[in-house]
Amino acid sequence: MDIALAAEDLAFRDEVRNFLDTEFDAEMQAHLKSRGSKGMIEWQKKLYAKGWVAPNWPVEHGGTGWSATQKYIWESERSLRGIPDVVPFGLVMVANVIMAFGTDEQKSYFLPRILQSEDWWCQGYSEPGSGSDLASLKTKAERDGDDYIINGAKIWTTYAQHADWIFCLVRTDNSGKKQEGITFILVDMKSEGIKVNPIIGIDNEHNLNEVEFNNVRVPAKNVVGEVGKGWTVAKALLAHERTGIAGVADIKRNVRLLRDAAAAEVNGGQRLLDDPGFQQRLADIEVELMALEFTELRTLAAMAAGGFPGPESSLLKIKGTELQQATQELRMDIAAYYQGVLPTDMDPEVLGHEFGSDARRAFMYGRAATIYGGSNEVQKNIISKYVLGLE
Repeated sequence: MDIALAAEDLAFRDEVRNFLDTEFDAEMQAHLKSRGSKGMIEWQKKLYAKGWVAPNWPVEHGGTGWSATQKYIWESERSLRGIPDVVPFGLVMVANVIMAFGTDEQKSYFLPRILQSEDWWCQGYSEPGSGSDLASLKTKAERDGDDYIINGAKIWTTYAQHADWIFCLVRTDNSGKKQEGITFILVDMKSEGIKVNPIIGIDNEHNLNEVEFNNVRVPAKNVVGEVGKGWTVAKALLAHERTGIAGVADIKRNVRLLRDAAAAEVNGGQRLLDDPGFQQRLADIEVELMALEFTELRTLAAMAAGGFPGPESSLLKIKGTELQQATQELRMDIAAYYQGVLPTDMDPEVLGHEFGSDARRAFMYGRAATIYGGSNEVQKNIISKYVLGLE
């Protein structure tokens, strides 16, 4: 694979750098820090105004038309500055499903609103008691004239407290195999009968929720794809989600930050970076990260040629989340080494309490990375079946 940048790609990189340096200024950084995930809307609107909010969308729906190399440059430059990626539920996940399986009416209504960040989306897949066995879902949708009546519950629903819409898997038929009789449907979160129950994580953050459906009436025209064929739609969406979960560009930035932090001198010039054990752990991460990056580039090239993320998305998800957790563990070790985990008698000129606080937050939240988007154990089953041909 030739990874050298052509002249036009270097020019594009300069354009990206200029845009990010200008638009992601101190004011925008403060805005995101104070408002958290909800603050992403303003940044996404800036990206929309530039025409860069949806790099992976087809041009006819508002995409950039970028090559795989340009997408790679964008991700690298974004992560280098610590700029968070777009909220994926609308722009990355449900949008691709609507484009692939939706009606013309659904495309004309939902896609422009998603592109312009007019609607905030959340995902209704997991259920209490279902875990990673997604096909065992029990939330029921019964036809009533031009509507479906939905009863049940979804759990671990990220950002449901902000959402305008939720895309759901519901059971419309129990007569066949558990993968059959599942339907993909779009639900307005303002519908009567929806209740959002907050779930506060061990990091004391409110990102997760349980969503209850009590006789929620949803128009049948909101079904995406065929009734009872939602399993096919769900697998397509999860492939896009898993590709994004890998987070290669962000891991690369975190590795650079780890190396810089471990180079700090304490106790007469001692550095954690000089410890052979630390060097080995960091080198192992860097080697595996390089392999992961090339796998992602091959996937992007296939998608740019009109392909669809397949079983390789499971490979990206497994290794990406494992590397995320490895860097988070290493960051905790660095914070502990420099006494940055606890705010007690610290030398503020070493790393500061903020490094340790951020390390704890990332470590605790990151424990879920190998679970969401389909647990890594499930991904290994997918690889064994569709890549290795094992049953």
